[in-house]
Amino acid sequence: MTASDSKDIVLAFSGGLDTSFCVPYLQERGWKVHTVFADTGGVDAEERATIEARAAELGVASHLTIDGGPAIWEGFVKPFVWAGEGYQSQYPLLVSDRYLIVDAALARANDLGTNAIAHGCTGMGNDQVRFDLAVKASGDYRIVAPIREIQKEHTQTRAYEQAYLEERGFSVRAKQKAYTINENLLGLTMSGGEIDKWEAPGAGARGWCAPRAEWPAHTLRATLRFVQGEAVALDGTEMPGAQILTELNRSFARYGVGRGLYTGDTTIGLKGRIVYEAPGLAALLTAHRALEEAVLTKQQNRFKPEVARKWVELVYEGFFHDPLKTDLEAFLASSQQTVNGEVVLETNGGRVDAVEVRSPHILNAKGATYAQSADWGVEEAEGFIKLFGMSSTLWAEVNR
Repeated sequence: MTASDSKDIVLAFSGGLDTSFCVPYLQERGWKVHTVFADTGGVDAEERATIEARAAELGVASHLTIDGGPAIWEGFVKPFVWAGEGYQSQYPLLVSDRYLIVDAALARANDLGTNAIAHGCTGMGNDQVRFDLAVKASGDYRIVAPIREIQKEHTQTRAYEQAYLEERGFSVRAKQKAYTINENLLGLTMSGGEIDKWEAPGAGARGWCAPRAEWPAHTLRATLRFVQGEAVALDGTEMPGAQILTELNRSFARYGVGRGLYTGDTTIGLKGRIVYEAPGLAALLTAHRALEEAVLTKQQNRFKPEVARKWVELVYEGFFHDPLKTDLEAFLASSQQTVNGEVVLETNGGRVDAVEVRSPHILNAKGATYAQSADWGVEEAEGFIKLFGMSSTLWAEVNR
């Protein structure tokens, strides 16, 4: 039997409403469903156990949990921090773990000898593009998308999914009824309910970040050490990158750092509105940018955001395996050669600031300090201003 003849199918599984619905839907169409949960760092041990129990409750043929933290750090966090830009200058690409989830699902399919892959993405969102393009770039696989299929007949898909599961004796957690929730090492996103209606997020639309009334009274300080643009130590202790991000998420979430309400232009053309929380990434990006600003040249600091915006667009829109992304990452890596040093972060809640920067590569002029002292004279300053503004000054003289 060839891979294309197999009735085994691998479902990328999170235990939420959409992927829970996919299991009986696929089973009733003759598939033997094998679930894979790629734990990319957003769940604790209790939630991980709940996801595994959910798979068993739904009667899957097999379930596999994969530790995806190291892969998401190496494959996404490093180049994203090097880039230093969010999508549309705001959104920190929190769903980029999708590409690592695809890798885990494909590896499981290869082990089972099947070419059938399923996901719980809707036909209205971006994730379907990311999943499908990542799969297509990896080989000849059959993609089954149950949520897209039911949308042909049911406009209120979440209500239909909920009823479908409950009719078969499977409960749905209350929060999943109101919101679509995604959590991983990068952060948390929530959509649905009042968020989709452009209304103020309700009390239930909150994940990791503490509300203002619960912020600690004391100031939080954290020190990050970077080597060639990669965070390698937190508060003097060296640790793997994924662990650094986990610790930053935990500490800065208590101060409400990294929470935002965002409306973006999606890949498929709709407006997408979400609540997002990314305390660790907010801290990392703030520290990295402060160090870069001090050690890169003016031309590097001016040009780099253009490369970053293109890299972010490629990742956001599903072109994770496009060769241009690899090309851009070569530039980003080159730009990080002198991004070495320590940055002290500080927060009293809501925002984070880089208050100290220490590096042997800071571009200090030996004889001059901005707005304080200079080792050049009046004639040199006036000559520079004259030549620097020549074109603008000539236009003004000619057109008075």
